Formats: sequence, C-alpha cells, structure tokens
Amino acid sequence: MPMQNLINLLSQKSPLQKNQISNILKLLDEGSTIPFIARYRKEMTGGASDEVLRDFYELYVSVKRLLERKEEILKLLDERECLTDTLKKTIEEATTMTALEDIYRPFKEKKNTRASQAIKNGLEPLANILQSAKLSQKEFEAKARTFVHKEVKSLEDAIKGSKDIVAERFSDNPKERKIVREMTEKHGILEVKKGKEFEENGVYKNYKEHSEKVAFVPSHRYLAIRRGEKEKQLSVKITIDSERYLETLKRYKLREHMGSSKNILFEAYKDGFKRLLYPSIEREVASMLKEKSDLSAIATFGKNLTQLFMTPPVTGKVLLGADPAYKSGCKLVVLDVNGKYLDDALIFPTPPKSDFEGSRKVVLDLVKKYGVDGVVIGNGTASKETQEFFAKINKELNGTLKYTVVSEAGASVYSASKIASQEYPNLDVTVRGAISIAGRVRDPMATLVKIDPKSLGIGQYQHDVDQKLLERKLHEGVESLVNAVGVDVNSASASLLAFVAGVGAKLAKSIVEHREQNGVFNAKKELLKVKGLGAKAYEQLAGFIRIREGKSIFDNTGIHPESYAVAEALEKLSNTSDVKALSVKFGVGEATLQDILKELAKPGFDPREELEAIPFKDDLTDISMLKEGSLVSGVVRNIADFGAFVDIGLKNDGMIHISQMSEKRIKHPLEVLSVNQYLPQVKVISVDVEKGKVGLSLKF
Repeated sequence: MPMQNLINLLSQKSPLQKNQISNILKLLDEGSTIPFIARYRKEMTGGASDEVLRDFYELYVSVKRLLERKEEILKLLDERECLTDTLKKTIEEATTMTALEDIYRPFKEKKNTRASQAIKNGLEPLANILQSAKLSQKEFEAKARTFVHKEVKSLEDAIKGSKDIVAERFSDNPKERKIVREMTEKHGILEVKKGKEFEENGVYKNYKEHSEKVAFVPSHRYLAIRRGEKEKQLSVKITIDSERYLETLKRYKLREHMGSSKNILFEAYKDGFKRLLYPSIEREVASMLKEKSDLSAIATFGKNLTQLFMTPPVTGKVLLGADPAYKSGCKLVVLDVNGKYLDDALIFPTPPKSDFEGSRKVVLDLVKKYGVDGVVIGNGTASKETQEFFAKINKELNGTLKYTVVSEAGASVYSASKIASQEYPNLDVTVRGAISIAGRVRDPMATLVKIDPKSLGIGQYQHDVDQKLLERKLHEGVESLVNAVGVDVNSASASLLAFVAGVGAKLAKSIVEHREQNGVFNAKKELLKVKGLGAKAYEQLAGFIRIREGKSIFDNTGIHPESYAVAEALEKLSNTSDVKALSVKFGVGEATLQDILKELAKPGFDPREELEAIPFKDDLTDISMLKEGSLVSGVVRNIADFGAFVDIGLKNDGMIHISQMSEKRIKHPLEVLSVNQYLPQVKVISVDVEKGKVGLSLKF
C-alpha cells in the first residue's frame, strides 16, 4: 500500500496537515503511544490533543482498511478479467467502504439466488433483451419461447427467470443503492409495534404504536427499542414512501424505452426493489443507526467515567469505610492516610437487631484508636438507616466525624475478583467490599480502575452496545485519565500501572514484583532495572510516572527525563517569560518548553486538585415525608442522554429530566451537570410512593 495514498486520503478526511499526519504515522510505526505523542511530541503534531489523536487513529485504521480492500478488489477483478480502466478509476476514487462495496457488488459471485439459477439455465441473453426494452411485448414473448428447454419448462418460466436476473442487477446498481440509502436515511420512518411477547403494562408500553423519522431518533430510544425487539416485545421496521420512489423510477428510468415490454421490465425493477434492494438498505440503515447509537451511548459513558475518575482524592485523612446491610450487619474498615488497610469490624445499627449502643461503642473505639477523621458510607441497602446512625454519632462528637455517601456499584464485583484476592488474600469478601467503598473517597481513580467500568452504574444501555467497541473505548478513556494525572510508581497497584503509556498488564506486574523484592524506586531511571522493561517502554512511560520522595524533584513532575537538562537550566533562570527566545536558546519547541515551565511552577501537582471534592455531611436531611415543592440536597450518580440520576438519600435515586435542568434549551445533561457533583438544593416536582420514584428539578 503506497504511503502517499494513505496520507492523501487521511488529509482529505482529517483536520490535520499532511506533515503532521506523516509525523504521527512515523511515531505510531516506531511504537509510540497516543498519550506519549500527545504530551511529549507536540511540535510534530501541531499540539494535537489526546482526543484528536485518538480520533485520527480511528480514521487511520478505517482508511487503511479501505485501501487494503481496494487492493483486494482490484486484484480479484483483474484475475477474472473484469477490470476496465473506467472501473479501476471508479474504485480508486471511492472514499468510503460503503461506496466501494456498492461498486464491487455487481461483480460478486452469487450462489443459490433466483438470478444465479436463471443464469445457470441460460437465460442471461433473454435478460439483456428485456433490459433493453426495445421489443414489443408480443415480440419479447416470441423471443422468450426460444429459451424454453429441459431446465426452462415454459414461457412463463423463461420470462420469470429473465426478470429475476434484471431484478438482481437493479438491486446491485450502485447509483440506485445510493439513492435509496440517502432517501431512507433522510426521510425513512422508524415504525415500532407490539411484538409477539408484548406486555401491556411492561417497560415498553409507550412503544406499542410508535413512529418517528430515522434522522431524529435519539440514541437512548433506539437502544431501548432494539432491546425490546430482541426480547420479542416489539416489532421494528424502517419504511419509506415506496410508491413515490417507484413512480419516479418509472417516469425517469423507462422514459427512453419505446417497446411495450417496458412494462415487464418495470415489474422486474419493482421486484428487485421490494425483494432485494430495499430489504438490504433497511438492514444497512438499521445497522448504521445501531452504530451511531452505540457511539453516542459510549461517549456519554466515557464522559461519566471521566468525571468519576477525576473526583479529587481525599488526602491526609484516616477514613472509616462502611458497607451497610440489614440482617448481615454493616461492615467497617479503617484506612490510614495513605489508603492502607488497618482494621475491620462488624456492627448492627439497623433492623432487625438495631443494636445502637453496641454499634456506637465499636465505632467510638475505632475512632479513638486510629484517629478516624471521616466516614464513607455505601449507598446500597440500609444506607439511609446507616447514615442516620452516623449522623447521631457525629452530633455527639460535636461535628468531628462527618460522613459522605458514595455509590457502591461494583464493590461486590471487586471484592470477589482475582485482583482483590491478590491484594487482600486473608480478608473476607465483605471486608474487601468496604475497602473499595472507602477507597472511592481516598483515591477514586486508583480504586475504580480495578473494576470493570460496566459495573460502575454509570452511562446508559451499556449492555446493549457493541461490547468490543465499548471495552476498547473505555480502556482508551481510562488510559487517557491515568496518564493525565500521573501515577506514583511506589504505591500504585498493578491494575493502575497497567494503564500507564507503554506499560500494560505484564510489565505492570513486573514493576510491582521488583518493588516488593528491592524496595521503592528512588529515581525514574531505576525502572530500567525492571525485568522486561527496555528503552522504548521507558521512553513511553517515564513522563507519566511519579516518585514523590525521589532523588530529583523532576521525578515528581510530568517533565520527561529527556528534558531534565533543559529543566535544570530553566530552574536557574530568574526570568523565563520570553518563551520564544528560550525555545531557540535550548533547542526545544515552544509547546514543550511551556509544559516544562508549568511543571516547574507546581512540582507534584495533581490536576484533580482543581475540581470540587466529595462533600462530607454534618447530619442527615429527613426526606421520608417528601412532597411536591420540597427542597433536598444530593449527589449526581449517573448521567444519561435524557437526564441525570441524583442520590438524595432514598433507596432509589431521584431523576432530573433534561427539560428540568435549565431555563435555557440544552442539548445534553453534561452541559449542566457532572458525575459526583454535589447539588446543595434540588426541587422535588413529583413523588410516586408506590414505585419509589422522585422527579427533581433545578428550576426554582
């Protein structure tokens, strides 16, 4: 595949310049990672962000696949002696896979179709005569009689066979496919009706007679409809104004044909459209809708994940994690200021035991023994009663034991995982779950990275989207976040280290094993002693690793070791305002120089420090008697296309519909809210006690 062809096509589809594209391809070919290129090769990419580079990489893979398919098709057609100069030019000019496959479609060898059988029976010459439509119907029928033989038993069979061939040719015509595809995408109607197993009062009751334009179907609704179709509760199809299309076809496609056999020809076209062409396009458009909906849902999931992972860690506090339950009791763990497990206990402050005094004594003993500064409570079963219990203790201690509530989604998944058993081999799964809950405040990113993102209770329809695409996109998202923050190599788990650029699961395990056997790393260059960690891996990961108490102050920054000499020289200068002059002096790009200066200004800086921390409460707001107009506080737990779910202390989260988020029209809830955002005041606009649903509003 000629590199220039690849660069030319990429430049047509990408906002990047040709020289930038060439540089990025070279870096990728050398084994550079996206985070490394985005952060440390800005001069080569024009300062392209991590997101832009990932989009470019997607485009690169797609364009590469297109060019490879072109080569494959050209080779096949050449071998079959079907390749003309005109056809070759048309193939070479195709800019999408859809257009390319449309061009190739008529040349594909088809087996067991009505047309292929008719061709096998020798009816292709008759089909050619029919398609010319120069004969009268009587003349055509006379000609058709000459094709009656052993395999073609009658005149009707001969005409039918010729029509089948023409029908298939029509359905394979690239121009007609493009017309019908665009018509379906722009003017098609998604029609939804009751399926065989439809439940009248079920979750799909609003879709039993539903229709809307394909072009305007929102992602979340289409995924819901697809799920209903899969469960056989809904029947789904896409329709267009077929009669109008066929009338237009008849008027323009057959106007130059004078023979009366054109009526037979039109019947063949009509059959080709209804039996072959449109069903094929309907499947294509449905697939396109699904892919579009998947990408939208995954993008929302990714933004939620970003906000969740970027929640600032609560440092310098000894935390008590609480995993509430009724019958089995509330599991407690104590984590020190570095997130290290110290102790655990079991209390029963909620029904059926309601042992307030016994539970109180256990908590106060732990507070006294370890100097506990705050409590982190999971929001699952018995959370409300557990919050009431700690609110009373906090009041007794004059407000020195505040608490916060976090989503416990995925805690049980982590507690039973291989990672958890390796980290805490001697602890019960219930204790590991409480550790995960406390860790979501101590260091959200380091804790949540150990859990499958699909188990975190964020996003929408994550089990309905393309799972491979979801997994890849979420991995990329977590990788970007981890590298944006940086990782302390002396305390990070293998799970966290695996997301550092150039590391991966195998090397992460080697780094942890080396640390356990040889003690902490005192300088970044010591990482080169790790088994299996070579020069290329070191180049990629070095800038994203942090050593808090290292020999060099630069080891606790995002300055890459390749720039340490420049950093040392800059540190000695009293005036560094003329970036352009300094760039020339040190032979370093301006963008790189600015990054170095930024790191020198705040060594050890964590970008999460600029964000709002998880709030700790003084007491519990009583919301048991909610009514319309009540004002409550809460924390945003999840955001979907249609609204946000807010934890207000109830068993179920309240919901703010997108229409209730702002006086101004907004396109997406993420314009207004973010995951883990604390809302000091939210208005209750509806209460359904029976279903446990609460409608909320930010409009006052």
